[in-house]
Amino acid sequence: MAPIGSLWGDSRHRLTKYILSVAAIAGFELDIKPFEYGVTNKSPEFIEKFPFAKVPTFQGEDGFTLLEGASIARYVASLALESGLLGNNIKDTALVDQWIHFAEHEINAYTNLIWQLVEGFFPEKAYSESIHKSIFESQERSLKFLEQNINIREFLVTDEITLADIILAGVIQRAARVTLGAAERALYPNVFAYYARVAGDPRIKDIFGADDFVEVSRSTQER
Repeated sequence: MAPIGSLWGDSRHRLTKYILSVAAIAGFELDIKPFEYGVTNKSPEFIEKFPFAKVPTFQGEDGFTLLEGASIARYVASLALESGLLGNNIKDTALVDQWIHFAEHEINAYTNLIWQLVEGFFPEKAYSESIHKSIFESQERSLKFLEQNINIREFLVTDEITLADIILAGVIQRAARVTLGAAERALYPNVFAYYARVAGDPRIKDIFGADDFVEVSRSTQER
């Protein structure tokens, strides 16, 4: 099968994993372009195609271009509706979208903020322990909700992996590398059993790679 398009991105990055996982389950090939961060995406040729100069980015064989990992993954999934990646009907698809937005905005957004805080991306005087704690508690609320609702069925929407499962698993993996140490993960057995089911699927296991979870939450380490 000829590639459906070209992809620029880092295979270790959560957003690129979304796209590669969808393509693997859908049975599509992608032309993975060589990429060096800060070099490839700053080249005139790249910026001409993708003026925002970030990855992942996609260009279809017809010249159609997209950026943002979830958007590219959704487009690729839409090319193989029979795969069930977007569910089996419009209500399923609405639920897929619901869980994608939940994962990105109610869990991952807090992971990114905490990572930026502990890595010093904000000016020293901008750091606030109370804000740090508030962000962590917001993520905790979302994870508690997820823990209570994720064991209703094997996967989020249908009896098969959908795009929502891929994105949520990627978000959980990222959180467990930043905000969720061993003590925090022990509070969410349903969440991490679910993560293991999705990330351990033989079709995408190699894409997700090693867990590389932290033992101690970055939220509780000395800044």
